[in-house]
Amino acid sequence: MKKFAENVVAFLKEEDGPTAVEYAVLLALIIVVCIGAVTTIGSNANAKFGEAGAAIAAN
Repeated sequence: MKKFAENVVAFLKEEDGPTAVEYAVLLALIIVVCIGAVTTIGSNANAKFGEAGAAIAAN
């Protein structure tokens, strides 16, 4: 029983778990920003290609 208690205390003292959670949150935020940027760039590019296509079709 003493060994189990020592293992629990050692587990609670380790900082690997919280660090992994911090990295996961950081990764999630980066992914959200990237998705937003790609969506915005895609919309702008689609509008520009639409303008170019209309200009070509008009000539």
